[in-house]
Amino acid sequence: METKIIFEDNELLVVNKPSGMVVNRANTTKNPTLQDWLEEYLKLKDDGIGGRAGIVHRLDKPTSGILIVAKTTHAFENLQKQFKKRQIKKNYQCLVHGKIDIKKGEITVPVGRLPWNRERFGVLPGGRSAETHYEVINYYKNNKDTFSLVDVFPKTGRTHQIRIHMKYLGYSLVADDFYAGRKTSRDDKVWCPRLFLHAQSITFTHPKTNKQLTFQAKLPSDLGKVLQKLTLLES
Repeated sequence: METKIIFEDNELLVVNKPSGMVVNRANTTKNPTLQDWLEEYLKLKDDGIGGRAGIVHRLDKPTSGILIVAKTTHAFENLQKQFKKRQIKKNYQCLVHGKIDIKKGEITVPVGRLPWNRERFGVLPGGRSAETHYEVINYYKNNKDTFSLVDVFPKTGRTHQIRIHMKYLGYSLVADDFYAGRKTSRDDKVWCPRLFLHAQSITFTHPKTNKQLTFQAKLPSDLGKVLQKLTLLES
């Protein structure tokens, strides 16, 4: 697992996090986290900016892709405000079970932690508002099932939001241990080694220059190989 730097200046870092790496350090985390890596790379002391090495937002452990890291207090606070005001645009790509016939749409149902399972989240009437837009890119098929490759644009940043919202529509992510069901995720992992979810681009305003920046991270080779195993269908 190697974290790659996409961009760096005096104010911030944009990194490409590998799948399998936890972002923030915790008592239950054994393997090196992105926070550990940043502290070593930036030679930080006392947890650095914002108490977490400048990490402004997070990705789930199995999710790969783009993250912004602040290197100054000003950048940290500015980027936090942009996230809070929903000014930062994020684009993910995922592969889901089933053929999504409505190629473009949005999901606006609240998300919260499940009272009966504190490790999981789901659609809850009393949860926090959550909004996800999506657009189908391609359809694929293997021997028995059909899949949709989808670009997803979350307008909010709730934990597991994309995974929960796509499941809510009836299209669980491939190899999702939490929300696809035990048997389905086990069968998926025969041909897809991990959760098929990648944060592929982000657009934000630079905290110092005020210029709008967009950065991209191509689909990792492990997920690219998964698509090669499938048959592309005519749209």
